[in-house]
Amino acid sequence: MLHWKKAIWEVFGNLSAQAGEKKQGFLAVPGTDFKIPATLICGERPGKTVLVSGGVHSCEYVGIEAAIRLGAELAPAETCGTVLILHPVNRPGFEARTPSIVPWDGCNLNREFPGRADGSPTQRLAHFFVQELYPKLDAYIDLHCGEMFESLTPYIYYAASGDEREQQIAREMALCAGLPYMVASKAKGGAYNYAGAMNIPAVLLERGCQGRWSEEEVQADLDDVRRILRYLGVLESAPQQNQKPREVVDLVYQLPKSAGLWYPKVTAGEFVKEGQLVGVLKDYWGQELSRYHAPYDGVILFLTHTLWTDGKVEVFTTAREAE
Repeated sequence: MLHWKKAIWEVFGNLSAQAGEKKQGFLAVPGTDFKIPATLICGERPGKTVLVSGGVHSCEYVGIEAAIRLGAELAPAETCGTVLILHPVNRPGFEARTPSIVPWDGCNLNREFPGRADGSPTQRLAHFFVQELYPKLDAYIDLHCGEMFESLTPYIYYAASGDEREQQIAREMALCAGLPYMVASKAKGGAYNYAGAMNIPAVLLERGCQGRWSEEEVQADLDDVRRILRYLGVLESAPQQNQKPREVVDLVYQLPKSAGLWYPKVTAGEFVKEGQLVGVLKDYWGQELSRYHAPYDGVILFLTHTLWTDGKVEVFTTAREAE
């Protein structure tokens, strides 16, 4: 999929730019009311085409703000190739402050790929990504963080479902990130994973959580994206990397046995021992419903921190370092 080309005129839906131009506006998704805030940068020199997205999930603010700032800061004069930045993808959910889903149809975009041309608005958005955006891409960087109900320690996924060469490029992209952990994902659902299955090197960066954002986290995201763009040859310089991620494996996404009140006994980023109590589920009268323990010695990547869990989302995720 990776190919070098001269960026003379780039067109993404209703947005277009010539070499040396930067265009900002709303990317319209045909057959829907989606109008996604977007920045299209067509560099002065030839190079790869990269998609950067924030806000696939609507209340993951670190990634959204990082994408907005990248769009404001990145200039054609420093760019080789083309960068399309979407900020945020799920604008209806962002403006409604509705976590994860698109309020128009109640769908989670990352659960709808490859989408449908005749489906709900979110399904049509996924179909637009697959049919109109992905065929033009050489790489994809998807910026996420913990939603309002989630705590997590920073880490990065890289798509490992495509051909070996594209998997290796995605892994090298992940190694550019200055955070503790990285995870190879063989899944094929979701925006970045489906891109990976189409042999587009793709990563998903997780930093920040609980419906909050900070200057430090946003800047860290920006630094990571710039290092990845430098690796891809889109930028010639990037901030120095002070930490390389360690690969973790054998992820366990622990779903609760039922809905209930969740009482965690550990924190995100904490190292746990096999059999250690991670959390307890209770009913409204304080009666214990079930207990959850660490499946092995490892680290807590993700943890539900809200008092209520609906039984449909994992209450914690564990991983252990690759040998």
